[in-house]
Amino acid sequence: MALEQAIFSRSELLLGQEAMERIGEKRVIIFGVGGVGSWCAESLVRSGIKHLTIVDSDTVCASNINRQLMATTETIGQVKVDVLRQRLLTINPSAEITAIHEFFTAETAESFHLNSYDYIIDAIDSLKDKALLILMACETNATFFASMGAALKLDPTRIKIAEFWKIQGDPLARALRKRFKVQPQVKLQGLYPSRKFLCVYSDELIEPQGEGKGSLVHITAIFGNMLAGLVIQDAVKEPPLS
Repeated sequence: MALEQAIFSRSELLLGQEAMERIGEKRVIIFGVGGVGSWCAESLVRSGIKHLTIVDSDTVCASNINRQLMATTETIGQVKVDVLRQRLLTINPSAEITAIHEFFTAETAESFHLNSYDYIIDAIDSLKDKALLILMACETNATFFASMGAALKLDPTRIKIAEFWKIQGDPLARALRKRFKVQPQVKLQGLYPSRKFLCVYSDELIEPQGEGKGSLVHITAIFGNMLAGLVIQDAVKEPPLS
């Protein structure tokens, strides 16, 4: 306990003991621990989150090294969530870090028990699975935050936070909104986000120099840290009077 107190002593100087206790009680799940989600996870643990679940189906490859926290020449071929869990535990050995090596899909969605979390964070790339996570997260009592596209960006000053329906200039947000609006009648079937939620995004768009979408760590890390910041800012709020 003495070590943990020392680890978070500077955070407590800023936030106070009660706020740190509230942070430590929160349960958070992150879907996707790539260029955005990996930095979000580390920022949360360094900020005092002690109950964190990380979900990703991939293993580390060489092309991850330029932007993903746990990707190094020594971790190529290893399961991302396992490598990241090991790193997070070196930051706070007493944290409860659950690593799930799995896709979030329509077939696996129920296995994640989303209602058991205080915060759900979306940092996945697949449009179909991202849309499903948005729909399901909005049906829970958890606070939900999402990352829009962090690829094809260079200017960190263009990174912003906005409510999903108010985002401008982000192709991923546009594609998601189009998907939700294809059949307005599906609102009655629960296939439309049931509430508003905040997203991290950038309105910058750079033409790729080759096939695929390139990305850089100074952008993806800022996305991840901003998502973590949204969680911490919300968690330190004074609880309502009973």
